[in-house]
Amino acid sequence: MLHERPLSGLSLLAQPFIYPFVLAHTALLSIDMQRDFIEPGGFGASLGNDVSRLRSIVPACQTMLAAWRRAGGLVVHTRETHRADLSDCPPAKRLRGNPALRIGDVGPLGRILVAGEPGSQIIAELAPWPGEPVIDKPGKGAFHATGLQQMLEQRGISHLIVMGVTTEVCVQSTMREANDRGYDCLLLLDCTESYFPQFKTATAEMIQAQGAIVGWTANSTQLLSTLAESSASKTPI
Repeated sequence: MLHERPLSGLSLLAQPFIYPFVLAHTALLSIDMQRDFIEPGGFGASLGNDVSRLRSIVPACQTMLAAWRRAGGLVVHTRETHRADLSDCPPAKRLRGNPALRIGDVGPLGRILVAGEPGSQIIAELAPWPGEPVIDKPGKGAFHATGLQQMLEQRGISHLIVMGVTTEVCVQSTMREANDRGYDCLLLLDCTESYFPQFKTATAEMIQAQGAIVGWTANSTQLLSTLAESSASKTPI
């Protein structure tokens, strides 16, 4: 069972209304900030996308990650990867996209979306610290065929603050999976991006619609202010 909803703690003014959370029961989830999606020569670029759009959120993600670590919050990273034999990559997934360079094929960053290959690694700027969980996932959502839920339950996590790529695919899929499992999720708008700006806008609107039907949205600056205020209130005078 998930931890009970917090009765007190921190809160920030999000959309569509205030998002309350307790740091000890909240994880920062960084989704698929991998070379294959963000750097030239990776899977994203092979599909004809402008990867610089995704690269643009890296500074905001760095700042958020550093602040969350200083606050003592749990950080969880995900990577979309497959086994070397592709036994966890169904044809329905592999046979779409660019027929000249599919999942498992060799590209400039090694075999595309295959565990252990250079392209599957999280970019250096957002690399996990020792001890931070890294979830390798064969699907779009981070809960499908992974141990994420069990790990969160063991740590008493009830709330997820989400950043990463892409907004309308792996980020949204994970938030919908989390919502179905009872987690309260907040999407950081300036720490997520899509190759298609209209998809990001539409996803944010869907997430916060109808009273946060999937979750809340806010900018990382709002969360940074909340964390700074909390830290200041604990500083001895």
